[in-house]
Amino acid sequence: MNTKAKKITMIGMFCAIAYAVMVIGRFPVVLFLKYDPKDVIITIGGFIFGPMASLIISVIVAFLEMITVSETGPIGCIMNILSSCCFACTAAFIYKKKHTLKGAVTGLIAGCLLTTGIILLWNYLIAPLYMGYPREAVVKLLLPAFLPFNLLKGGLNTVITLLIYKPVVTALRKAGLLESSGAPAVRERHMGIVIVSAVLLITIVFLMLAMKGWV
Repeated sequence: MNTKAKKITMIGMFCAIAYAVMVIGRFPVVLFLKYDPKDVIITIGGFIFGPMASLIISVIVAFLEMITVSETGPIGCIMNILSSCCFACTAAFIYKKKHTLKGAVTGLIAGCLLTTGIILLWNYLIAPLYMGYPREAVVKLLLPAFLPFNLLKGGLNTVITLLIYKPVVTALRKAGLLESSGAPAVRERHMGIVIVSAVLLITIVFLMLAMKGWV
């Protein structure tokens, strides 16, 4: 299989996995807001193949979500594409420019902050259309509901991506689906990142459970 065909096949595989984890891992947090880990898969695809791959996967998965499990129609589809692209494309773009652990962390944090800001603005503009709330009611929800949800979502996506990216790439290379980078292994405090990410992951999960009133 040539390189182009292999890339298309891999992007298709990431689309399928992102859709599957979206369906299986949907977790209601507050109001109608649900967390699912599809952006982790979309970001890993972007880390491997570049920000354009993240864009393609985001659009395909959002469209499939709209016609299968979503109840928010085209507006929800647009919001999903916007959210996924702000996070994954930003992270992938920065990581492409600086292909190091620091670049990955910087990209993920930038993606998290950009997504939070952009989605808050779009919630203000669009939420009244599909929630049926007056805009004044939506404004009252921005800080106590939308802001913490989007920060927690971005934080969760960040730490899960940091935890699984390296094992995923290693597995794909062993399976012959990815070419070896040819560069020496970079350890850059890898164990420290894993420990910190695991602690953050546990903390964020407990915060999300607390928002649901389960703990």
